Amino acid sequence: MVDDARTITQEQWRHAELIWEYHRMHHKARPRDVAIALGCNDIGVAMYTAELYHAGLFPALVFTGGNSPSTAQVFPRGEAVHFRERALELGVPDSVILVEPQASNTGQNITFSRSLLAENGIVPTTVLLVCMSYMERRAFATTRKLWPDVEPLCASASLSLGDYVKENGDAGLVIDMMVGDLQRVMEYPKRGFAIDQDVPSAVRDAYDSLVAAEFDSRLIQS
Repeated sequence: MVDDARTITQEQWRHAELIWEYHRMHHKARPRDVAIALGCNDIGVAMYTAELYHAGLFPALVFTGGNSPSTAQVFPRGEAVHFRERALELGVPDSVILVEPQASNTGQNITFSRSLLAENGIVPTTVLLVCMSYMERRAFATTRKLWPDVEPLCASASLSLGDYVKENGDAGLVIDMMVGDLQRVMEYPKRGFAIDQDVPSAVRDAYDSLVAAEFDSRLIQS
């Protein structure tokens, strides 16, 4: 696989696929009290949220997300605002949508969405987290830590890593982002941001190998 800057070897691609599958929780989507769609640089999350709404999986939803350095040019008016507009285009009624336009990280996505729902008289016991595939595990762990009263399920479009790269481009950047998310899965429990989760040794080895190969632009610095 080749992107603008790097040639990705077959071994690196296998490592990336292993991490991709680890990030996915493989939950079976089923009816929930509410959905929370996490803002990001992928409008496909809004599109999949609309699909799940039309499948009857939830009666109300929150689009959450402001801007970040990686989304400001793509969604200049904020992730949640643009996601709502796409959902409306796809037939989701405006009456079921709440917009949380300030969150700048996953913890804020969950905390601010919880407050917004409460302000609107919605106190769910079950939540569907709709996000990019490689954000599922971190979204789940964050919700379990910050909102222990709800039962979260994760949902993302059913794509292989190869198909996701075809749709979103730049394989190297996608791998960087997956590596960064895995670092957060491992690091954030120590900081009180998420619950601890088992990371198999093969996944850790894949992470170490990709970091050593400088797929590291999305790592947090200690």
